[in-house]
Amino acid sequence: QVQLAESGGDLVQAGGSLRLSCVASGSIVSINFMGWYRQAPGKQRELVAIITNGGTTNYADSVKGRFTISRDNGRNTLYLQMNSLKLEDTAVYYCNANVKLPIGLGTRLVWGQGTQVTVSS
Repeated sequence: QVQLAESGGDLVQAGGSLRLSCVASGSIVSINFMGWYRQAPGKQRELVAIITNGGTTNYADSVKGRFTISRDNGRNTLYLQMNSLKLEDTAVYYCNANVKLPIGLGTRLVWGQGTQVTVSS
């Protein structure tokens, strides 16, 4: 079993900052790509940022220059530093990870339960 646990969501004023964390635990051999997604009320889940195990990153246009994704491979932890937050960043933020399992079990895409980020005016 592999689990992802997000933390760091909060209520913050527009212009403020938050740092989200996502810790992977369980029978993990290695983790390929990891990513952050978000889902606002009434909207589809959308990609925020993604990072490979080599550190290559990609961002949604809406967060470029404001958000930074990073990871600590030794701790199987993913981060999202969010600066200059806007009202439209309000959403539940989910992390996911493409996890390599022990021999014979292949890989699995795992999702966390989400953490709420609310930006107020």
